[in-house]
Amino acid sequence: GASRVQCAPFPHLPKNMKSEKSYDCNKCPGYCCSYPLIEVSRGDIARLAKHFDVDYATAEERFTLYDKEEKVRGLRKQKDEFFGTVCRFFDTKARHCTIYEARPATCRSYPYAKACGYWEFLKFERDLQDDEKFVAMTR
Repeated sequence: GASRVQCAPFPHLPKNMKSEKSYDCNKCPGYCCSYPLIEVSRGDIARLAKHFDVDYATAEERFTLYDKEEKVRGLRKQKDEFFGTVCRFFDTKARHCTIYEARPATCRSYPYAKACGYWEFLKFERDLQDDEKFVAMTR
C-alpha cells in the first residue's frame, strides 16, 4: 500500500529548498484545492492507482467523478468548513495535500506563474485584519 504523504498544498517545496515563487503554500488554507472542478487525465488516474496500489478502474471509480457539463473527469470532493467543499485528498484539519507526490498535472503546474492571486489576497486580508491565521472567504 501507499504511505500517506504529509505536505502543504501544491506547489510545495521542501523547507530546505529555495523558491523563486512569491507565495507560501504552507501558510495558505488551500484556496486552489476548493475549485469546483479539478480535472484529471488518464495519466493522473493511473498515477493515483499506482500510489494507492489499486487498478485503474478502481482508482477511477473511487477517486473521480465524471463532470457532465465539462465532459471530463475530476477529483471527488469532501466537505470543508471554510470553502464548503474541497478536494477529497485535502487534509481539512492540517490544511495540506495528502497525495502531493501523486497529485494531478493541473495541481503540479498551479498557479501557472511566479505569483499566486490567492496568496496576494490572503496576505492583504491578513495584514488588514492584523491576524496571521485569518482565512478570508472568496465566495
